[in-house]
This record gives sequence, C-alpha cells and structure tokens, in this order.
Amino acid sequence: MHIIGTAGHVDHGKSTLIAALTGTNPDRLKEEIAREMTIDLGFASMALPGGETIGIIDVPGHRDFVGNMLSGIGGIDAVLLVIAANEGVSAQTREHLAILDLLEIRRGLVVLTKCDLIQDPEWLELVSLEAQELLEGTSLENAPILRVSAQTGEGLQELTLKLQDLLAEIPSKRDLNRPRLPVDRVFSLSGFGTVVTGTLLDGSFTLGEEVVCLPSGKTGRIRGLQNHNRKLQKVTAGYRTAINLNNLSKEEIKRGNVICRPDTYAVSTRLDASIRLLRDAVTEVKHNVSLKLFAGASETLARVRLLGTETLAPGQEGFVQLELAEPMVVIRGDHYVLRLPSPAATIGGGVILDSHPKRHRRFDAATLARLDQLRGGKQADLVMQTLNLLTICDLTVLSAQASLSLTEVEKQLSDLENAGEVILLSRHTNPTKTQVISSQNWQTLRARVLSILTEFHQKFPLKAGITREQLRPGLKLNPDQFDLVMERLKQQGDLLERGTLVWAAGHAITLTPQQEAQASALLERFQQSPYSPPDASSAETELGRDLLEGLIASERLVRVSDAVLFTPSAVDAMKTWVREAIQANGSVSLAQFRDHFKTSRKYAAAFLEYLDAIGYTLRKEDVRVLRTTNS
Repeated sequence: MHIIGTAGHVDHGKSTLIAALTGTNPDRLKEEIAREMTIDLGFASMALPGGETIGIIDVPGHRDFVGNMLSGIGGIDAVLLVIAANEGVSAQTREHLAILDLLEIRRGLVVLTKCDLIQDPEWLELVSLEAQELLEGTSLENAPILRVSAQTGEGLQELTLKLQDLLAEIPSKRDLNRPRLPVDRVFSLSGFGTVVTGTLLDGSFTLGEEVVCLPSGKTGRIRGLQNHNRKLQKVTAGYRTAINLNNLSKEEIKRGNVICRPDTYAVSTRLDASIRLLRDAVTEVKHNVSLKLFAGASETLARVRLLGTETLAPGQEGFVQLELAEPMVVIRGDHYVLRLPSPAATIGGGVILDSHPKRHRRFDAATLARLDQLRGGKQADLVMQTLNLLTICDLTVLSAQASLSLTEVEKQLSDLENAGEVILLSRHTNPTKTQVISSQNWQTLRARVLSILTEFHQKFPLKAGITREQLRPGLKLNPDQFDLVMERLKQQGDLLERGTLVWAAGHAITLTPQQEAQASALLERFQQSPYSPPDASSAETELGRDLLEGLIASERLVRVSDAVLFTPSAVDAMKTWVREAIQANGSVSLAQFRDHFKTSRKYAAAFLEYLDAIGYTLRKEDVRVLRTTNS
C-alpha cells in the first residue's frame, strides 16, 4: 500500500481536492468544519483504476499548524503539492516545499486547484511557470504540473492516472522485521478502548502480539488491527494502520510515541546528524542554540552542538550532535527538520547518522571523517561503521542497526571477508547464530585477552593459568561470544586451555633456585615412597600453597584428589598395572590394588576414583572394569 500526502498554503483547496477524489472529507474536527480550515491531520483512502487502494494524509496549511503538518508528512511515498490557480505560490507553499526538500521526498505532483475560477489561459501559464521555477533545485524538480477543479471535476481523472503511474515506480517498503509505528493520533472508543493510528514504517504486526510504547516502555497487546476501516489479522510495512491496544490507556500515549515490539528499539537522547540550512533561512545557527526538532511524528527541543565549526550560515551544510530535551525513537537514515521556536520558522534539517552516539569533541578529525563516511551511505561503509560500534554481533542485529536487509548485509559481508575487513566467528544458516566482528575490533579484543593473560602470569607466575570465569568479565562478552573468541584464539595458537584454565601459549612455570631447592627435597620423598607419598596437606605446609600449585601446574605432581598427590611416573605405573590386571582377570578390586602397591586404602581409593573421573575405568559394584574406549 502506498501513502500520499498533501502540502501547500492554507485555503488553496487541499481538503476539497481530497474530498473530490475520495468522497471523504478529511476535516474531522468540529472547529475545522466550522472554520473551513484544516487544523490537524486528516485521513482518507481511494482506489486507483488499477485496483490498488492508497492512503491519503491531508495536512494543515496554516503557518500556526506546521508542527501538525510535520507529524504526518514523514511517512509518505509521494506528495500532492497544491497551489491555488487564482493565488499562485504563497508563503506556506514555499515553507512546505522546503520541508519536503529537507525530507528528500522525491516523488510528487504539483496540482493547480481552482482552475474553474480562471478564465485567462495566460494567467494559468504564468502560475505554472512560477511553480516550475519554485521547484528548481529541490527534491521535486521536474514534477509534473496538473490543472484541476474540484468543483467541476476538470482534470481529476488525469490526476488519478498520473498518480497511479507515479506510485507504480515506487519500490515496496523495506522490511527489516522491526515494526515501528510512529503515533500520529490517539483516541479511545467506547467498548474498544485505546486506539492509535500511524504509518507502519517497517516489519509487520499481527493480532494478539505484545507491543511496547516508547519512550515510556509500557507494554500492551494488539486487540485489533484496521486499515481504513478494514479489519486485518496482519498489517505490513507501508500501511496506514489503526491499532486497538489492551493494557494501555489513552493518557499513557501521545503523538510522537512509537509502538514497536519489545527489545527492538531503544530511545535516543543524543543524535549525530548531517545538517543543511535552507538558502533563505531567517538566521544562521550558532553552537549550542536550542531549536525545535521534528522527526517522524515526534517533536522536542534540541540543543545543537555544531561539529567542526562555530556557526552555520544559510545554505551551508555540516554535522551536528543534537542533545534532546525529551527522548524519542529514531534510527539511522531517518530525516528530521529544525525550526525556530519563536518566531516560528523552518530553517533546516538533515539525516540521522547515529541514533546512540557518545559525546564527541567538536573538532575531532576522526569523528568528522566517520560522520562523512556515514553520510555517504555506501552499504559496505555502513556495515563497517556498525560493526565497529557493536564489537561482536549476529547478522540480525547488524541488519537492524545498519538499516539494511539481511540479503544486503550478507552480500557486503562476503566481500568484506574476502578483503580481510571482517571475521566470521561462526557460520550458520540461521542469521541469529552467525556471529561477526570487524578485523579492527578483533585485533583490539585479541590484544585485550593477551594483556589480561600476561598480567595474570606476571602476578601469579606459579599458576598454570586463569580460569575462564575470571577472564570473561574483563572482555564484556556474553558466554556464547566468549566461547567463540576462545576457540579462535586457540586455533591461532595464541593461547592454550585445559579444563577451566586458560594461559598464554608462551607461558611456562619457572622456579627460582630457592624454590627449586625446596621442591627437590619434597619430590625426593615422593620418589622414595611413590605409592604412599606425603599427602597434600603436609606438602602444602612444607612448600606453601603457591609453590605446590606451581609443581602441579608444571605437571611435576599430579593431584588425584584434594588430599592425595602422586608423581607422573607413579600415575603411569599404576594406570598400566590396572589396565593389565583388568585385561587378564576381567576386573580389579580396591583390595587387589592396595595389596599390589602395598599402600593404604586412602591412596588406593583416591587413585581408583581418579581413574573413574578421567574416564579410564568404570566402577561396577566393588570392582573396576576398563571403559570400552581405553586400550
């Protein structure tokens, strides 16, 4: 479904034209009908000759209601710029066209209304030429100019056909599976409750699903869906939509709020954006000035931090960081408009480049270069910029944050991977499980891991390594991401891992001469009585915990239980005997083991339980047998 909007000066016949085209008077308020002047947004629909039903948003033309106009014009596909033939181009014609240009609305028709009042053909030619000159250099340059009369019906059929041809050229709305409905109207109906309306900008909503109202964060559930009085089970991107909500009162929602799925959007309080001042802006913009910002259906005051300059003159372009007085929901690529609060006037606007930026130093060259790259809008640049901000992410998150489809993201990643710019830490047909990181972020993350390990080894030279749970918090990764990073670092030969311990590949435990002398004395006693050696408690008392752990970490001793240690040679000898005894007799008992090695039950039980734990043997009642995988 396509949505068109009107624009133009007050009393130039916008609402009358829509009524003639659709049979519906878009003026719905009592005061609008009484004053014969549109004050707020009006809505209608019509069927084109080819069968498509389109939605129409009629906007007020009076200068006092430009804010209302802005709340409805942002989601349209095309515009009807209305100019009364008997008056020609007027003040709000110019301001509305400037707004359309700032919003980069590139498809539209210029409609000269009230042509039945003009008897002089030359006058109509002059008005047409004036409109043509007005469009030069704007997003609507070369838009067709049509002559109509809502009273006589002259030109309405041609207008309908031209509109159909124009809309046929417009591609379908992109669907990134993140439905977002900026609320342009909220009311309550007896027996139904709260109803909101707006143009669905992305994704789809289905009957019964849970939604959240931002920025408040209050949740509700979709009780009903309609499009121009037609009940629907599901509504998709591009449709004018009325949503009947459970659990949300009319008082909890206002124009400019956004209805979306939980956990898909975050509110913004600061924005990075490009900015362009109108050539005929009534004033320059100075750093830190407060202006009214309009984006989607939202409106708030914003403090304008100019980046790279102290002032911006009419007609100039640049970059800004906008500090919002109230939070709103916008994403990269959304357009916005800036107006003076008083006297009210549109002075400029631009495109959101980052909806959740950090605070920048104003004259930082790297920041300005990054924003310039984002403004360029190349898909590969957008993917890289997003990846550098997100560290590790899956393709679904990357698609949403970069405002690109999954297909576009996957194509760019393929090229970027071949160029060595990105690393796929995992590959999966399910995009939520494919994890990707930029090469730049990978090198930073790798350096961070090795730094933590080096610092740990320097601080604890007698420990084999750090535990995984000690390492992960310093990297700020979730468990799945951490596992992927550890696996790649092992594959690259950067680290080694055994059980829960991780250590740098080059790390080796080295004893001082004094420590070596202490250790040798203890190890000699282990050699003298290999199967009934000193227990762990006495060994720790003699050497201290750190040195004893160093001997275990360097595999000069083997801990088989909390209380029992053996030398590696003793462990090998006992394992060999157990295997040969079981192969000869079918099993071995604790008593047989104890008697053969002339040791105590304490040592025999500890060692046999150790063999069970490492999967070497299997206990069956009072005897052990070999596990089938052992030879």
